Amino acid sequence: MKQKLLIIDDETILTELLYDHFNTCGYLVYTANNGREAASLLSVQPDLILLDINMPDLDGMTLCKQIRRSVICPILFLTARITEQDKINGFASGGDDYITKPFSLQELTARVEAHLRRDARNRIAPKLLSSQGLIVNLSERTVSYEGKEIPFSKREFDIIEFLLSNGNHVFDKEHIYEGAWGFDAEGDSSVVKEHVRKIRTKLYETTGKEYIETVWGMGYKWNK
Repeated sequence: MKQKLLIIDDETILTELLYDHFNTCGYLVYTANNGREAASLLSVQPDLILLDINMPDLDGMTLCKQIRRSVICPILFLTARITEQDKINGFASGGDDYITKPFSLQELTARVEAHLRRDARNRIAPKLLSSQGLIVNLSERTVSYEGKEIPFSKREFDIIEFLLSNGNHVFDKEHIYEGAWGFDAEGDSSVVKEHVRKIRTKLYETTGKEYIETVWGMGYKWNK
């Protein structure tokens, strides 16, 4: 079965170019030139989304947050700007990677393939982890407590999986970033703090428990 890509960019010339390229590469490609068109295509459940940040009607980061309500696939931002704050905002909104315009088709294709491989590896073997009543299903990528599912973004789940799989070991932000984003990621480990804050808030609101401990001057650990 062909893997599905959704390309969202207001530049029609670019979406047509990427459609032709990835279609030739063997993907099933969908394109949208604005947020409304993109929303109507989410039902196809894409395997990966390429999303432009700078769109006139609805910026990419706001759209990314909306997409994350129903889709967990990797999201790669296409952008002409790439300040540190842009990276932090993008990762916090649910994005997984950036590629800066102008880019080569070879680099973009390599990034797409790498994220699809990693996502596929995460789905292969069904496995359950538990901690103080919390059930983490690694194959379905869900977190539940007493039968109630707690929603997490893809990146938040990656961090939970990394810390829980290495329970009681302390990791600094850099190691958590490498563990959740991958060694070849080009983002900034400073986004880890914000993700951990969101994870803690969601867990505490449902369970009333603190699962992630801050070890001052060292990093974070999962309390089993």
